[in-house]
Amino acid sequence: MDKIEKLLESKGDTVYSTGRETAVLEAVKQMVDEHIGALLILEEGEVLGIFTERDAMTRILLQGLDPSATPVGKAMTTNLTCIAPDTPIREAMAIMTNQRCRHLPVLNDGRLVGLVSIGDCTLWVSRNQDFTIKHLTDYVKGNYPG
Repeated sequence: MDKIEKLLESKGDTVYSTGRETAVLEAVKQMVDEHIGALLILEEGEVLGIFTERDAMTRILLQGLDPSATPVGKAMTTNLTCIAPDTPIREAMAIMTNQRCRHLPVLNDGRLVGLVSIGDCTLWVSRNQDFTIKHLTDYVKGNYPG
């Protein structure tokens, strides 16, 4: 059973973040520039929350707030569920599905070591299924070495 640490080794441990005083407009620009759907909100290395595309729509746009004058701290999601690197990938997927969220910070002994998305996990599982299917097909066809 593959664990999140293996996914992070493949994906990399880059985590895009900003501070809670950053203007929503600036945060959205960063997300667009990096082609990502969320930024972690950090203060001195501690995870305070996450700012997502959904937060921008529901807490800024629909409320009629000025994104250039509103800090992400007023729109971020708090009380995040975090996972450890040894969490099985399928368990992380179940957590995201049950909690209706798309991102989970990964902490090792309280220190941020990565961020995984439902897309990261789905891609990982899909690639592994493709690998298994190919090997089983080769075996059935007699193309399996050994």
